[in-house]
Amino acid sequence: MEEVRGGAEGLAKSGSEVAARPINLKGRSRPGETIIQALLFLAGIVSIFTTIGIVVVLAVESWLFFGSPEVTFANFFGSTVWQPRLEQFGIWALVAATLTTSFVAMLVAIPLGMGAALYLSEYANPKLRQTLKPILEVLAGVPTVVYGYFAISFITPIVRNIFGTDRIPSVYNMLSPGLVMGIMILPIIASMSEDALSAVPRSLREGSYGLGATRLETAIRVVLPAALSGIIAAIMVGISRAIGETMIVALAAGASPNFTFNPFLAAETMTGYIARISGGDVGYGSLDYTSIFAVGLVLFVITLTLNIIANRIVARFREVYE
Repeated sequence: MEEVRGGAEGLAKSGSEVAARPINLKGRSRPGETIIQALLFLAGIVSIFTTIGIVVVLAVESWLFFGSPEVTFANFFGSTVWQPRLEQFGIWALVAATLTTSFVAMLVAIPLGMGAALYLSEYANPKLRQTLKPILEVLAGVPTVVYGYFAISFITPIVRNIFGTDRIPSVYNMLSPGLVMGIMILPIIASMSEDALSAVPRSLREGSYGLGATRLETAIRVVLPAALSGIIAAIMVGISRAIGETMIVALAAGASPNFTFNPFLAAETMTGYIARISGGDVGYGSLDYTSIFAVGLVLFVITLTLNIIANRIVARFREVYE
């Protein structure tokens, strides 16, 4: 009996020594894993240098724009009139149109996207969820130029009949592309939010049901706050996607820079201006041509700021479950 006890103690001691010994993962790696690790590292490096290249190109070309004697920072950031050929470079006319169309889009996408996400996560059975979610995500694959023609040929006549031609005097306005942009980014918000809601542990739902809460109360008061970080990330991605949209606003919002926040009026967004000038007859190196890089740099800074804010908010509200 003592020999058995001694053998057991020896095994336990040797087991504890093996557990405390650090594991050398490098020595156990296979040659194929080294190649895969190198390829993944190369992919990360390429993405980083691509971003750096974009920033360098925007900065160099924007420097040529701001280096022109006709352009000053005071004129660029202190004016609301954008007419480069008349030496008026008020960027706020383009920024106002971009923010207005994006705001209209989020008014459509956030409620509808959150409603779809809550239904798929909390109410739909697994079979129905597997059917509805791919159908919803099909909207994200529709070309944006199709959305643009849909906005100007279908949505614009409807909104003009609803609000009247006196309030919406032109076929070009910011309301129609904003509504269609909301439909376009709806799958992004719905899909990402549904993933965040589905990641909430089942035990939280069962605990809420055990306390007598209904399914709606559980979804609104328990599941939604628990998935708040993922939902905020989805909304921020949707906002960035709306701000960077080009073809819808280029076709349906108009091509006249106009400093206004009235969605019933026509105005040109930052991306719409870039598309119009880059596809026009302006000469390479001219002031009109270099201005699109300055506008692109401002657009890049706006989206970068939104991403930084999103990361801070996500880190602030992230829930960790065990």
